[in-house]
Amino acid sequence: MINKPWLLLPPQWAHDLGPFGLKLYTLYADLFHSGPTPEWKSFTWNNLHFKNPLGLAGGVDKNAESLNEWWTLGAGFVEVGTVTPLPQKANPGKIMDRNLERKALWNKMGFPSHGANEVFFNLRDYEEKQTPVFINIGKNRDTANEDAGEDYLYLINKFKSVADAFVVNISSPNTKGLRDLQNKTALTKLLAPLVKASHGGVITPILLKLSPDLQDEQLEEALGVAVELGIDGFVLTNTTLSRPQGIPFPPEGGLSGAPLKPLSCSILQKSLQILGKHRSGKLIISAGGAMTPEDVFERLQMGADLVEIYSALIFEGPGFFRNVAARYSGR
Repeated sequence: MINKPWLLLPPQWAHDLGPFGLKLYTLYADLFHSGPTPEWKSFTWNNLHFKNPLGLAGGVDKNAESLNEWWTLGAGFVEVGTVTPLPQKANPGKIMDRNLERKALWNKMGFPSHGANEVFFNLRDYEEKQTPVFINIGKNRDTANEDAGEDYLYLINKFKSVADAFVVNISSPNTKGLRDLQNKTALTKLLAPLVKASHGGVITPILLKLSPDLQDEQLEEALGVAVELGIDGFVLTNTTLSRPQGIPFPPEGGLSGAPLKPLSCSILQKSLQILGKHRSGKLIISAGGAMTPEDVFERLQMGADLVEIYSALIFEGPGFFRNVAARYSGR
């Protein structure tokens, strides 16, 4: 705990102070320990070059305020957001907690965002990207599901000039009714115009982020619709509403961290089986419960192209990206 002082703070304080602490940490790292972005298992997809396959999950850098810090730390790519069209605050009440013994996180933030305009200007100010930058997009909580497509379409048109790829987030458990957009009818209505917009003119890949709580039939249905409509890949997965025994978090809100690993791995394995030959050319990103270098390597061996982390940065520290790179080099 002494070498991870943020764990001594209440979770909400640590989260709010995170960008400032990150700047201090990376200033030290930049002076003494950092170097170029680590290159291991590099590959190119859709003209995007990934120096390494380990990146930052959505939900950490919500407003694209810390890209330079993530690049210094060695992230192979960064997913910013979730971004909403209009600014909105987090859900009321307690929105975060952690369980140190189980390395589990809980949140019901609900897409707090500075809004599309501010995030766009933040991204535009980066003269040169050191890694691909994905933009995770979501609807405002006051937007009805039947109108959700308008929010997502607005965001694609707004960010197309600065995004390397989009991640359509319809799987967070923290916005009421959002996960209903994963059913076949709603998903078809939502995705068709988004694919058309992202693929019009200069093509910007579009990925779909799915829930770990989908039943097999629901998963197969969602993947089938997405493939038929031309989605370019998938982020597997979001946080879960399930609560393993011994984790006393509230029933609402999303659970992440080590307890999410079995669900995330299961969805990854099932999705690859369901996709079959349609997996070719699709970008598969595994997220959820990757807490050690071995976890990261396991996801890649299972068939993921990229791996995203969030909780590992909290429980293991911001040196995780370079620690994984060093472990890979020493294998």
